[in-house]
Amino acid sequence: MFAVIKTGGKQYKVAKDDVIKVERLAGEAGDDVQLDQVLAISGDDGDLSVGAPLIEGAIVSATLLEQARADKIVVFKKKRRQNYRRKAGHRQDLTVLRITDIAAKGAKKAAPKKAAEPKAETAAKTEKAEDAPKKAAPKKAAPKKAAPKKAAAPKKETAKKAAPKKTAAKKTEE
Repeated sequence: MFAVIKTGGKQYKVAKDDVIKVERLAGEAGDDVQLDQVLAISGDDGDLSVGAPLIEGAIVSATLLEQARADKIVVFKKKRRQNYRRKAGHRQDLTVLRITDIAAKGAKKAAPKKAAEPKAETAAKTEKAEDAPKKAAPKKAAPKKAAPKKAAAPKKETAKKAAPKKTAAKKTEE
């Protein structure tokens, strides 16, 4: 069984237990990731389901192994005979994933993990906010008014000087 997924603007053909490197996804090592942009799924019996463009309800589950960086590439620009050279490097952020499960239609999405505060603390915070006297917001300074524009004085016309004439070329001997 394999699936074709889309992530980071690229498409990947994956099967169970494959390890792939994709563009950076949020999370830390050990987190579970749900990839829901599934373009095609092939079953064990050989039938191929292709979405238009995505298959509704299909999910590929993966475990995030590590956040890594790709090898450095050198970007070098040059224009010959112009003394123009620019050199820059780039390292792409990557996420290494291990595919754990490919689920066709009807699979449930796992809810994203949230760091929930205890309910007692949140209730206490709301009570404090209600009991606290409201402070008056400081007044904002009035916006500055633009200075009145001065009337532009009419420009004086100046006489343009005539371009100096070139001296006559020396007469050549005949």
